[in-house]
Amino acid sequence: MLNTTNLKTMTLRPPPLAMYIHIPWCSKKCPYCDFNSHESLKKIPERKYVNALVADIKTDLDFVQGRKLSSIFFGGGTPSLFTGASISTIIKFAEQLVGFTDDVEITLEANPESVTLQKLQDFCKAGVNRISIGVQTFNNQQLNLLGRLHSSYSAIEAIEMAKSAGINRINIDLMYGLKAQNVSNALKDLQFAISTGVEHISWYQLTIEKNTMFFNNPPKLPDCRVISEIQDYGSQLLANHGYEQYEISSFARERKQCTHNQNYWEFGDYIGIGAGAHGKITLHNEQTLLRTVRTRQPNDYLKQKNKGEKKSMSVEVSQRPLEFMMNALRLKNGVPLKYFSERTGLHESYISKIVFNLKEAGLLVDTEKQLLTTPLGFRFLDTILGRFVRSGDLS
Repeated sequence: MLNTTNLKTMTLRPPPLAMYIHIPWCSKKCPYCDFNSHESLKKIPERKYVNALVADIKTDLDFVQGRKLSSIFFGGGTPSLFTGASISTIIKFAEQLVGFTDDVEITLEANPESVTLQKLQDFCKAGVNRISIGVQTFNNQQLNLLGRLHSSYSAIEAIEMAKSAGINRINIDLMYGLKAQNVSNALKDLQFAISTGVEHISWYQLTIEKNTMFFNNPPKLPDCRVISEIQDYGSQLLANHGYEQYEISSFARERKQCTHNQNYWEFGDYIGIGAGAHGKITLHNEQTLLRTVRTRQPNDYLKQKNKGEKKSMSVEVSQRPLEFMMNALRLKNGVPLKYFSERTGLHESYISKIVFNLKEAGLLVDTEKQLLTTPLGFRFLDTILGRFVRSGDLS
C-alpha cells in the first residue's frame, strides 16, 4: 500500500465526458481475443439490447453533471453487426438525454465481412463520423491463422466503401508479431496499410492472453529480437509517411488522433453502457472517483429485473497515482502536470519524490509543467509504473 500519511488533497474537477457502448456479439470468436465477445449462434436480440442500452443511459444521468459528450465509441464484439437504424436510435437518445459538444466524435468498430456500402451509408447518416476497421493483417495466410472471416481484398474493399459512404475518419487495426513473421513480412503489411491512405493506424503486437484458444494452443511467435526490430523499423516507416506516434500503439496524421481514446489516456471520464462495459466517473460534489461495471454475460444483462444495473466501486486514494500514470504516460507527449491534481484530487507533492528520481534516472523529461517520458522511459514504461506501487516511494 502507498503511504498516505499527511496527504494533501486538492479539489477534483470533472474532466471531459465520453461514452463507451459495448455490443458483445461476433460472427465468430477469434482465437487470440480475450474481450467480452460472444459468437452469435442465434439471431441477435437487437431491439431488446438497444432498449437495455437506453435504460443504461437513463440510470447514469446523475454522472453527467452538466457536461456534454465529447465522444461516443461503439466497441465489441462487432458493433457493425447491428443495423444503422439501431445505431441511430442509440445516438439520438444519447444526444437527447446528455447532449453533444459541437465537435463530437462518434466511432464505430467494424469487421470487413460485416459491412456493405449501404450499411456504412446508414451508419454515416445515423451520426457515425469515424470508423475503426479490424483488418489485423493484409496477408491471407495470416488472416486464416488468426481465425478471421475476411480476406485482404474484402479489407481493402471495406476501407474504400467507408470513404464512399462519407466516413472520412478511418482507423485500421493492424497486428505484428504474428506466427513465423519476420521484419520484412511485418513491414510489407504495414506498407500496405499506409498505401490505403487512412488517417489513423492502431499498430499493436499480438500477445497471448488467458482465456483464449491461443493460450491453450499457442502459435510460435517471433522472438524478442525480431519484435524489437519490427517496432523500430515500423515506427520509422510510419513517421516517414506522416503518421505521428502519439500513444504506444496509435499512429495518426496531423490532428487526426482519436478523441475518445485520448480522453481515456488523459484520465477523463466515461460512461460505460452495455454488457460488461466499464466506466470511470468523477463525482464533483462528493469529491470521489468511481469505477463502474455492468453485468458481463449478454443473457444475464438482458434478464436483469432492474434495467441499468451496475456495480460501482470507489477508487481509493492510494490507487489513484498508479491509475493516472498507467494512462497518462502512454501518451508520447504526456499530459500537463496540473491534470494530476485536478483528476486525482491529490497534491503534486504526493508524487514529487518519485518524479524527481525518475528525472534523475533519465526516464522522465525534466520539465515543471508536463508529465512525459523520455524516449528511454517510453520504451521501458513498465519500469516507471513499477515505481508508483512501491511503499515509501511516495509522500
